[in-house]
Amino acid sequence: MTALINALRQLHDGVFGALDKITDGWFLGLFARFVFASTLYVYYLNSAKTKVGDGLLGFFQITDGAYIQIAGPAFEAAGYEQSAMPLPAHIMVYMGTYGEFILPILVILGLFSRVGAVGMIAFIFVQTYVDTTVHSVALGSLFNGQPSEILDQRLFWTVPLLYVALKGAGAISLDAVLTRWWMRRTGEDSQVLGRSQTI
Repeated sequence: MTALINALRQLHDGVFGALDKITDGWFLGLFARFVFASTLYVYYLNSAKTKVGDGLLGFFQITDGAYIQIAGPAFEAAGYEQSAMPLPAHIMVYMGTYGEFILPILVILGLFSRVGAVGMIAFIFVQTYVDTTVHSVALGSLFNGQPSEILDQRLFWTVPLLYVALKGAGAISLDAVLTRWWMRRTGEDSQVLGRSQTI
Protein backbone atom coordinates (compact mmCIF):
# COMPACT_ATOMS: atom_id res chain seq x y z
CA MET A 1 0.00 0.00 0.00
CA THR A 2 2.81 2.41 0.90
CA ALA A 3 4.54 1.64 -2.40
CA LEU A 4 1.34 2.44 -4.32
CA ILE A 5 0.87 5.75 -2.48
CA ASN A 6 4.50 6.69 -3.14
CA ALA A 7 4.15 5.80 -6.82
CA LEU A 8 0.99 7.90 -7.13
CA ARG A 9 2.66 10.79 -5.33
CA GLN A 10 5.71 10.59 -7.61
CA LEU A 11 3.45 10.48 -10.67
CA HIS A 12 1.49 13.49 -9.39
CA ASP A 13 4.63 15.45 -8.54
CA GLY A 14 6.27 14.53 -11.83
CA VAL A 15 3.32 15.55 -14.02
CA PHE A 16 2.45 18.77 -12.24
CA GLY A 17 6.10 19.62 -11.57
CA ALA A 18 6.77 19.38 -15.29
CA LEU A 19 3.72 21.53 -16.09
CA ASP A 20 4.83 24.09 -13.53
CA LYS A 21 8.33 24.19 -14.99
CA ILE A 22 7.10 24.49 -18.59
CA THR A 23 4.62 27.30 -17.86
CA ASP A 24 6.54 29.18 -15.14
CA GLY A 25 7.00 32.88 -15.75
CA TRP A 26 5.05 33.30 -18.98
CA PHE A 27 1.86 31.25 -19.29
CA LEU A 28 -0.48 32.51 -16.57
CA GLY A 29 0.22 36.19 -17.23
CA LEU A 30 -0.32 35.68 -20.94
CA PHE A 31 -3.42 33.54 -20.38
CA ALA A 32 -4.95 36.05 -17.93
CA ARG A 33 -4.50 38.83 -20.50
CA PHE A 34 -5.92 36.59 -23.25
CA VAL A 35 -9.01 35.86 -21.14
CA PHE A 36 -9.50 39.58 -20.49
CA ALA A 37 -8.98 40.47 -24.16
CA SER A 38 -11.26 37.77 -25.54
CA THR A 39 -14.13 38.27 -23.10
CA LEU A 40 -14.15 41.94 -22.07
CA TYR A 41 -12.12 44.10 -24.47
CA VAL A 42 -14.81 44.49 -27.16
CA TYR A 43 -17.42 45.09 -24.46
CA TYR A 44 -15.40 47.97 -22.99
CA LEU A 45 -14.44 49.33 -26.40
CA ASN A 46 -18.09 49.46 -27.52
CA SER A 47 -19.07 51.07 -24.23
CA ALA A 48 -16.30 53.68 -24.56
CA LYS A 49 -17.36 54.51 -28.12
CA THR A 50 -20.80 55.58 -26.87
CA LYS A 51 -19.15 58.27 -24.76
CA VAL A 52 -17.25 60.14 -27.52
CA GLY A 53 -18.10 61.68 -30.88
CA ASP A 54 -17.67 60.09 -34.30
CA GLY A 55 -14.45 60.03 -36.29
CA LEU A 56 -10.88 60.77 -35.32
CA LEU A 57 -11.57 64.25 -33.97
CA GLY A 58 -14.73 63.00 -32.27
CA PHE A 59 -12.52 60.94 -29.98
CA PHE A 60 -11.63 64.18 -28.19
CA GLN A 61 -15.29 65.19 -27.76
CA ILE A 62 -17.13 63.88 -24.70
CA THR A 63 -20.80 63.38 -25.52
CA ASP A 64 -23.89 63.74 -23.38
CA GLY A 65 -24.01 59.94 -23.39
CA ALA A 66 -20.88 59.85 -21.21
CA TYR A 67 -22.47 62.18 -18.67
CA ILE A 68 -25.72 60.20 -18.66
CA GLN A 69 -23.94 56.87 -18.16
CA ILE A 70 -21.39 58.00 -15.59
CA ALA A 71 -23.07 60.86 -13.72
CA GLY A 72 -26.73 60.49 -14.69
CA PRO A 73 -28.50 62.04 -11.65
CA ALA A 74 -26.09 64.99 -11.48
CA PHE A 75 -26.42 65.56 -15.22
CA GLU A 76 -30.21 65.46 -14.95
CA ALA A 77 -30.10 67.92 -12.05
CA ALA A 78 -27.95 70.23 -14.22
CA GLY A 79 -30.67 70.24 -16.90
CA TYR A 80 -28.59 68.02 -19.20
CA GLU A 81 -26.15 70.88 -19.73
CA GLN A 82 -22.48 69.90 -19.61
CA SER A 83 -21.47 73.47 -18.83
CA ALA A 84 -23.62 73.40 -15.69
CA MET A 85 -21.82 70.37 -14.26
CA PRO A 86 -19.34 70.91 -11.40
CA LEU A 87 -15.63 70.36 -12.02
CA PRO A 88 -15.41 67.07 -10.05
CA ALA A 89 -18.14 65.60 -12.26
CA HIS A 90 -16.26 66.64 -15.40
CA ILE A 91 -13.07 65.02 -14.07
CA MET A 92 -14.94 61.82 -13.22
CA VAL A 93 -16.56 61.65 -16.67
CA TYR A 94 -13.30 62.33 -18.53
CA MET A 95 -11.36 59.81 -16.44
CA GLY A 96 -14.10 57.19 -16.85
CA THR A 97 -14.37 57.72 -20.59
CA TYR A 98 -10.69 57.68 -21.50
CA GLY A 99 -9.86 55.10 -18.85
CA GLU A 100 -12.23 52.76 -20.65
CA PHE A 101 -10.16 53.19 -23.81
CA ILE A 102 -6.66 53.17 -22.32
CA LEU A 103 -6.65 50.76 -19.36
CA PRO A 104 -7.76 47.64 -21.30
CA ILE A 105 -5.04 48.23 -23.90
CA LEU A 106 -2.38 48.50 -21.18
CA VAL A 107 -3.50 45.18 -19.72
CA ILE A 108 -3.68 43.38 -23.07
CA LEU A 109 -0.30 44.60 -24.31
CA GLY A 110 1.31 44.03 -20.94
CA LEU A 111 2.51 47.64 -20.85
CA PHE A 112 2.50 49.06 -17.30
CA SER A 113 0.17 46.12 -16.89
CA ARG A 114 -0.04 46.19 -13.10
CA VAL A 115 -1.13 49.82 -13.15
CA GLY A 116 -3.62 49.03 -15.92
CA ALA A 117 -4.99 46.00 -14.05
CA VAL A 118 -5.42 47.91 -10.78
CA GLY A 119 -7.12 50.71 -12.75
CA MET A 120 -9.48 48.23 -14.40
CA ILE A 121 -10.34 46.62 -11.06
CA ALA A 122 -11.19 50.07 -9.67
CA PHE A 123 -13.14 50.80 -12.86
CA ILE A 124 -15.19 47.60 -12.41
CA PHE A 125 -15.98 48.51 -8.80
CA VAL A 126 -17.11 52.01 -9.82
CA GLN A 127 -19.04 50.61 -12.80
CA THR A 128 -20.82 48.15 -10.51
CA TYR A 129 -21.65 50.91 -8.04
CA VAL A 130 -23.11 53.09 -10.83
CA ASP A 131 -25.04 50.17 -12.32
CA THR A 132 -26.67 49.32 -9.00
CA THR A 133 -27.26 52.82 -7.58
CA VAL A 134 -27.94 54.86 -10.72
CA HIS A 135 -29.28 52.32 -13.23
CA SER A 136 -31.09 50.20 -10.60
CA VAL A 137 -29.50 46.89 -11.63
CA ALA A 138 -29.93 44.23 -8.95
CA LEU A 139 -26.57 43.42 -7.39
CA GLY A 140 -27.42 39.89 -6.34
CA SER A 141 -25.48 37.95 -3.74
CA LEU A 142 -22.78 35.34 -3.46
CA PHE A 143 -23.27 31.64 -2.64
CA ASN A 144 -26.86 31.57 -3.89
CA GLY A 145 -26.45 29.36 -6.97
CA GLN A 146 -27.25 32.21 -9.40
CA PRO A 147 -24.00 32.83 -11.32
CA SER A 148 -25.71 35.14 -13.83
CA GLU A 149 -26.15 37.92 -11.27
CA ILE A 150 -24.03 41.05 -11.66
CA LEU A 151 -22.02 40.47 -8.47
CA ASP A 152 -20.92 37.01 -9.66
CA GLN A 153 -20.06 38.31 -13.13
CA ARG A 154 -17.99 41.22 -11.89
CA LEU A 155 -16.16 38.95 -9.45
CA PHE A 156 -15.20 36.69 -12.37
CA TRP A 157 -14.09 39.76 -14.35
CA THR A 158 -11.61 40.73 -11.64
CA VAL A 159 -9.86 37.32 -11.48
CA PRO A 160 -7.54 37.70 -14.52
CA LEU A 161 -6.96 41.35 -13.62
CA LEU A 162 -6.08 40.45 -10.04
CA TYR A 163 -3.52 37.93 -11.29
CA VAL A 164 -1.86 40.57 -13.50
CA ALA A 165 -1.95 43.14 -10.70
CA LEU A 166 -0.25 40.78 -8.24
CA LYS A 167 2.11 38.80 -10.48
CA GLY A 168 2.64 41.01 -13.52
CA ALA A 169 2.06 40.30 -17.19
CA GLY A 170 4.80 37.70 -17.47
CA ALA A 171 7.73 37.19 -19.80
CA ILE A 172 5.67 37.65 -22.97
CA SER A 173 4.76 41.30 -22.52
CA LEU A 174 5.99 44.79 -23.27
CA ASP A 175 6.74 45.20 -19.56
CA ALA A 176 9.27 42.35 -19.80
CA VAL A 177 10.81 43.85 -22.93
CA LEU A 178 11.14 47.27 -21.29
CA THR A 179 12.54 45.76 -18.10
CA ARG A 180 15.19 43.80 -20.00
CA TRP A 181 16.09 46.91 -22.03
CA TRP A 182 16.41 48.99 -18.87
CA MET A 183 18.59 46.41 -17.16
CA ARG A 184 20.93 46.23 -20.15
CA ARG A 185 21.07 50.01 -20.27
CA THR A 186 21.86 50.39 -16.58
CA GLY A 187 24.08 47.31 -16.40
CA GLU A 188 22.00 45.61 -13.71
CA ASP A 189 22.30 41.87 -13.27
CA SER A 190 19.58 40.15 -15.29
CA GLN A 191 19.25 37.58 -12.48
CA VAL A 192 17.62 40.30 -10.39
CA LEU A 193 14.63 40.10 -12.71
CA GLY A 194 12.43 37.25 -11.55
CA ARG A 195 10.89 34.95 -14.11
CA SER A 196 7.55 36.76 -13.95
CA GLN A 197 8.48 40.07 -12.36
CA THR A 198 7.68 43.02 -14.56
CA ILE A 199 6.80 46.67 -14.19
